[in-house]
Amino acid sequence: MFYMVNELSICMDYATVKKWVTFFIGILSAIVIADILSNMIVSAVGMSGWMNFLVNFLLYAVFFFAILYAIEKIFHIEFFGFWKG
Repeated sequence: MFYMVNELSICMDYATVKKWVTFFIGILSAIVIADILSNMIVSAVGMSGWMNFLVNFLLYAVFFFAILYAIEKIFHIEFFGFWKG
């Protein structure tokens, strides 16, 4: 028995996989870069204790969303649609 594969379904499946791979790579790179930047800044200042945790968390959040926004603008990828008008 031969199965006829619809070329359109293969392209659609490939597009879906490519979309999810791009999504995860973008999120992962934003996480890694935001973590590195926030840790470098906090360690350079020399904070410790709860203030270290708070500032590191806030810097991480700011860098994370700024990097996602930059990736969206540069590569024309939509992650969450936060900035849709």
